[in-house]
Amino acid sequence: MAMKTSNDRFQDRVTKELENQFMRSAVSSAQERFQTRRLQQTLELGDWEEWRSHGEEIRKHVLENLDYYLYQLSENVAKRGGHVFFAQTAQEATAYIQGIAKKKNAAKIVKSKSMVTEEINLNAALEELDCEVIETDLGEYILQVADHEPPSHIVAPALHKNKEQIRDVFKEKLGYAQSEKPEELALYVREKLRHEYLTADIGITGCNFAIAESGSITLVTNEGNADLVTALPKTQVTVMGMERIVPSFEEMEVLVSLLTRSAVGQKLTSYITTLTGIKDEGDTDGPEEFHLVIVDNGRSAILGGEFQPILQCIRCAACVNACPVYRHVGGHTYGSIYSGPVGVVLSPLLGGYDDFKELPYASTLCGACTDACPVKIPLHQLIHRHRQVIVENEGKAPVSEKLLMKAFGFGASSPTLYKMATKMAAPAMSPFTKDHTITKGPGPLKTWTEARDFPAPNKNSFRDWMKHRTKGDEKS
Repeated sequence: MAMKTSNDRFQDRVTKELENQFMRSAVSSAQERFQTRRLQQTLELGDWEEWRSHGEEIRKHVLENLDYYLYQLSENVAKRGGHVFFAQTAQEATAYIQGIAKKKNAAKIVKSKSMVTEEINLNAALEELDCEVIETDLGEYILQVADHEPPSHIVAPALHKNKEQIRDVFKEKLGYAQSEKPEELALYVREKLRHEYLTADIGITGCNFAIAESGSITLVTNEGNADLVTALPKTQVTVMGMERIVPSFEEMEVLVSLLTRSAVGQKLTSYITTLTGIKDEGDTDGPEEFHLVIVDNGRSAILGGEFQPILQCIRCAACVNACPVYRHVGGHTYGSIYSGPVGVVLSPLLGGYDDFKELPYASTLCGACTDACPVKIPLHQLIHRHRQVIVENEGKAPVSEKLLMKAFGFGASSPTLYKMATKMAAPAMSPFTKDHTITKGPGPLKTWTEARDFPAPNKNSFRDWMKHRTKGDEKS
């Protein structure tokens, strides 16, 4: 299924999640916390707009010179004893990593949190080989134990579950017998995972930023699990989207400062780890074999086009935390491992309009996402452009919408028909109107009126009101 996480109709997913009161409460509370912390940290840092401009400049520069930096990165990784594989598709990436697992006769694989491995559906590919794949990020571990649920948030994947639900999942699946206290839950998982790190054959990570000048990989975490994933197994595999690269440590420091403040409102996360190649003689830990898998999977088709700015994304989820639509429907509604505004833009580009044509309409175009983005991606403009492409180029607008637009165009082009329509609107809608609001709209209006207020047309049109007002002024 890869990026696509559900085969249910988009409207069915919306309806289901709107009825999930706990999820909506949890998301709303988390958004408020994340946004408050982010604003505090940006004010404390000072000159935030200058930092954003600098971050945008770095990301644009990398994308405009991506071929050069990818070559530099691959050469430097190879100099430090690593192997680099460029995967054009998700299938090529998973096949390469499957080959490593077969060569190592890997029975157990530990992973740190990685959105790109979710994108290429890596876990399922490895499980086809009867490998035991263990997520070590606490949120991802919870979802994996709970029947391999997809993440609902880029930064906080298990945001939609409370501590009682997590306790019950652990009790049912793992025989957990303690309370729902977060400290006890976390300690239980930590004790279980320590054994897994020590007995794993391969460790797999994502990559926040790859540093071209040194061939290094930077990981940003709060739990320290990625450090153990890379330090203890003898074979390490890092999977990265081809755009997740910086020229030097200087640019990495700028982007990490933007990332940590924008993601969770921290000056720095607990662990910012930079890894370079295999372990040297005398090192007590580190991999004996290192593979860097650089994934295209549709990204090169975005380069040089009107949607290129989405590749500036540093996966901080600040746009998700600011989005009013995500606030009400949560991450699983999007049907993609990338949720929120970034998912609205990215999912149709990587997964196609056939699967994700509804997502660009899951937005109010309010611009809150664009204002929150630390690298100044014009998200709401890209979302609007998707809508244009869907209607004008792809021809994927719903039939009902096409008919409505044709009818409106026909009626609006005729003054006589337009006047008739304005007079008939109020009587025609009266059977569906209660307290000046359409509560059960007919036909295409049904989905609009199920979950929002839709004002009924006034009995008097604006033209009538204006005509009456003008006559009154003339008499006075």
